Amino acid sequence: MARDLAVVLVSGGMDSCVAAALARETYDCAFLHVDYGQRTQARELRAFQAIAEHYGVARQLVVSMGHLRDIRGSSLTDPSMPVPRADLERSGIPSSYVPFRNAGMLSVAVSWAEVIGAKAIVIGAVEEDSSGYPDCRRTFFEAFNVAIERGTRPGRAPVVLTPVISLSKRQIIQRGMELGAPLHLTWSCYQDEDLACGVCDSCALRLRAFQSLGLDDPIPYRERPRYHPAE
Repeated sequence: MARDLAVVLVSGGMDSCVAAALARETYDCAFLHVDYGQRTQARELRAFQAIAEHYGVARQLVVSMGHLRDIRGSSLTDPSMPVPRADLERSGIPSSYVPFRNAGMLSVAVSWAEVIGAKAIVIGAVEEDSSGYPDCRRTFFEAFNVAIERGTRPGRAPVVLTPVISLSKRQIIQRGMELGAPLHLTWSCYQDEDLACGVCDSCALRLRAFQSLGLDDPIPYRERPRYHPAE
């Protein structure tokens, strides 16, 4: 029996890779990648393509949200703003927050899902990040599902699923390994494309999780600091 179709947002990072692996357990998948003007877009695109090839996903879409580069306001998209060194105890919204990015990406995903008949949209958002990124909170996705229901054709509304939202980075790695997800093909660094810097927040969260499991992260780093385990 044919399975339902899901649009999976795949940035090329670890969280979206594991979310894709989980989606494949239930759905046939179409992979969506968004270029929003981020510093490491070329490297992230290569990771997206490698993950799609690994899973044999033929239906792929790469779209541009270049207006976020023009709007700026984030150290990921504004070259005049430096990417800060990792501070895993920082409170408040970090400079790497891209204003309302997830809403734009989900809107693209909904449009594509309506056209191709996908029943679900899968995004690898993690609520562990919600204190910094308002659009990674569970309540945001619940509200977005209401907007989809009210703003799409009757009977065609896909539902947004967040399969890793309650997991820590450590648990995401563990789940990915259980599923055989190609973590070695992913890219998480906010600022470098040849060797991961090891010192931005994204690298630090990733390295800390691997270190807590006693594992070596399989991607190459310029620096591999030791990070204190999460409380």
